[in-house]
Amino acid sequence: MSIYALKPKFQNLLRPLVRWLYQKGGTANQVTVFACAISIAVGLLLSLGAQVPALFWLLPVWLFVRMALNAVDGMLAREFGQQSALGGYLNEITDVAADAALYLPFAVIAPFDGAQVGLFVWLAAMTEFCGVLGQVHGNGRRYDGPFGKSDRAFFIGVLAVWYAVAGSFHAVFYVVMWLACAALVYTCYKRIINGLKAT
Repeated sequence: MSIYALKPKFQNLLRPLVRWLYQKGGTANQVTVFACAISIAVGLLLSLGAQVPALFWLLPVWLFVRMALNAVDGMLAREFGQQSALGGYLNEITDVAADAALYLPFAVIAPFDGAQVGLFVWLAAMTEFCGVLGQVHGNGRRYDGPFGKSDRAFFIGVLAVWYAVAGSFHAVFYVVMWLACAALVYTCYKRIINGLKAT
């Protein structure tokens, strides 16, 4: 079960906002680029201020807002005729770039290290790549697995809240991050296997 399964209900809550944005001339691509730009800015701020735990309250708040914006751009594209090839590229590229920016601040916070968090970032990108490959082979974009984008956002948000409240991480969180990497590997596997079954 993935948090992604809750997406339809979340979209219904956002529909009035989407309609308002459309009426004001907003486009799906503008929302996509805006969300990525703010994500990079937040990631940079937290990387520079990684030793200030209180700053990390910003991360769960922004992750929630970003999730809403990701739903909004998709709804604008599908429901208001704004789908385009450029939008497809932007949607995938900006998601990976934004995720990387928001995960990387943890690379400089003990007990994590650059190699471990770097692997987490790379595996997260691989899950999205495996998802896109389903579409490439005509089976539709894959969202299978237990650690998709929404699940990773929840995980990173929990880490951020813990750090903001406690001011540090227990050594056990090093193991937790490795388990998260294992979940990403399994998510890649599920997306490949289920994509092959759909052929």
